Amino acid sequence: MKSRSRWHSFTCAVHGMVYTLRTQRNTWIELAAAAVVVVAGIWLHIEPLEWAVLGLTVCVILALEAVNSAIEAVVDLVSPDYHELARIAKDAAAGAMLFAVIGSLIVAAAIFGPRVWALVIG
Repeated sequence: MKSRSRWHSFTCAVHGMVYTLRTQRNTWIELAAAAVVVVAGIWLHIEPLEWAVLGLTVCVILALEAVNSAIEAVVDLVSPDYHELARIAKDAAAGAMLFAVIGSLIVAAAIFGPRVWALVIG
């Protein structure tokens, strides 16, 4: 395989991001959730470390969405007909995504929960 320049590799990565944004409805849902998180973070005056944790969490979600899409594409390429192993591969990739979403909800609850609770009880 021919060695690629860093610029070419970067361009391919951007194409992968654009493909994910264009074809995966869930990516837009995740970006909308990220926007809500940013607004909530500004409103609730979260700390710099909390911003970092939330930013990393959002990036993990978006990255896993792209990996999930890549796995689905490869599985469809090598197994266009139904096969139990293809189902397992796709389900496992979706399961990884679900693990990340659950983790992100735990992170959000840990960061925002006490602040929201303080607002509720006054």
